[in-house]
Amino acid sequence: MTSIRDSFDMVVFDWAGTMVDFGSRAPVLALMEAFAVLGAPVSEEEARRDMGRAKADHVRALFEQPRINQAWMAAHAAAPDQQAVDQVMAELQAPMIRLAEETADLIPGAADAVAHLRSQGLKIASCTGYTREMMQAILPRAAAQGYAPDLVVCAHETPEGRPSPLMIYKACADLGVWPLSRVVKVDDAEVGVAEGRNAGCFTIGVAASGNMVGLTAQALADLDGDERVVLLKAAADRLRDAGADLVIGTVADLIPALEAEAARRAGLS
Repeated sequence: MTSIRDSFDMVVFDWAGTMVDFGSRAPVLALMEAFAVLGAPVSEEEARRDMGRAKADHVRALFEQPRINQAWMAAHAAAPDQQAVDQVMAELQAPMIRLAEETADLIPGAADAVAHLRSQGLKIASCTGYTREMMQAILPRAAAQGYAPDLVVCAHETPEGRPSPLMIYKACADLGVWPLSRVVKVDDAEVGVAEGRNAGCFTIGVAASGNMVGLTAQALADLDGDERVVLLKAAADRLRDAGADLVIGTVADLIPALEAEAARRAGLS
């Protein structure tokens, strides 16, 4: 019988919207709070546009949006520069840590999926656009719920963040895993999917729990059935367009998806 281990040696998971924080709410709310305090409010849609990047890169991308650029200039009488990025990052730290901890509930099925992968001998890594300081609130809560990856790579611990593959390369180097074709990347954001593709991983997009839909599990369940189908299809299409080899609903769907891929690969050999 074909097993996942026949085809893969490691899975690299994103965090918010993939393993914790259904709907990827914390980073959006934190960015909205920080920009509002600094006199240049951003909308949820604007905050979500570049989700998944290292937080400083995300702030820079927000400043590249014309409306936000103009709002900052109106509030500060100067165009946003590196000092403005530093200002936002300083203001972002406290709400990001607070909200990350508040939303650190594991997405249903996450702990079971990791336990199954480990039972087959796979290594478990993670990478994130959060800084190490932001992750300190999440890691103990995730561990208490049954999820403690072998390695966590945070933003700014490699020379470039997403969509570069360097965080994945670091995880592979630190855990001694190669080739990259035997590594799976699981992510809910387009830039995270691009990261996986750029690394040469088998890349899986997560549609229902992540940034593309941006709703809590309850809010998603409360939608009219047709509206939910439309939202999920749009999210899946965007992830495929970003380069995902496969799209699943949530991490609860990961094991059967990887089993099917392993069986497919065995049939081709």
